[in-house]
Amino acid sequence: MPSPIYSLSLAITATLDMHNLNNEGSEGNQLQTRMVDVIGADGGLYSVNAISGDMLKHIQSEYFYNLARERGLPLCTGCRMFNPNRINADQAFLARSKEQKLSDAQTLDELLRICTMDDIAGILITEGGRSIPRKSVVEFGWAIGIPDATREGHNQSFFHVKYAPERGESQRSQDATKRVKPKGSEGDEERTGGANLQQAIFHRPANSGKYAIVCNLELARVGYNDITHRYAISPEERARRSAALLESVLHTFVQLNGAMRSAQLPHLVALEGALAYSTKMLPAPLVSPITEDYADQMATIGRHLGGGNGVTVDAFGSLGALAEKFGILIGTGEPYRMPEA
Repeated sequence: MPSPIYSLSLAITATLDMHNLNNEGSEGNQLQTRMVDVIGADGGLYSVNAISGDMLKHIQSEYFYNLARERGLPLCTGCRMFNPNRINADQAFLARSKEQKLSDAQTLDELLRICTMDDIAGILITEGGRSIPRKSVVEFGWAIGIPDATREGHNQSFFHVKYAPERGESQRSQDATKRVKPKGSEGDEERTGGANLQQAIFHRPANSGKYAIVCNLELARVGYNDITHRYAISPEERARRSAALLESVLHTFVQLNGAMRSAQLPHLVALEGALAYSTKMLPAPLVSPITEDYADQMATIGRHLGGGNGVTVDAFGSLGALAEKFGILIGTGEPYRMPEA
């Protein structure tokens, strides 16, 4: 059984086929794939498609929210309602902080006690003229298409047609610029089975490729007040929150949510990578999978940190192997406890 974990990092390469998890918008009737410019391991500049870190963080946070509700972990009023403002929407918390004239440190202690979601995901309290930050415990980078191993979505665009019953002359006039006339028709309407139909044509991309994903968890900061340098919750509560956090990260890769999944559910062909964790106050090494030897580099760094003791780096070759490793780590109990002021 591993010792309590201070920091954990994940470097993953995931092969996804025929997905459309994240778009930038549309141009005319063409959905646009999100593209980014990156520097490859060879120093060249490449344009590849990508899934934003915001999307990955949102997926993980939703899984964490579901686990927190199921296990009775404390949530503020805003988070219980899945309000995006979270604790800033908790009027009782804000009123109590104002009436009792709580300092920033005391307000942060109260936040950590009453809301698991804001503890883990981070928040900026902005109500009442204040600005009190709580840095997230979990961090995601972009999922970036690895150059030469990712097919750009612009090269795979599929034709779709949507039919809708005609809604009257006035609506037809308003929608005139939004419709494409069917080839060979004399107008912008077709009569099918006695019903007038409008035909809207659009093009939807599908992306396939190998993606580099990076993630970091500061498990030692679960329940930790960064102002007072003390823990605001019990060891037992820290253990419960840490277990839910690890499970939510695993769930993120078990089922990647995102756009267009109703008709373009991603094909997860392969998932491999390296998992690093430290059991001392040492950063878990993390190297981008865009570099081919990233797992070896992480292992080498791990052997030299802390005098060669305190950092473990494990490679995995499948999603099942990753789930097995997470199953062991989830049972470690309370994460590393930093010295208190």
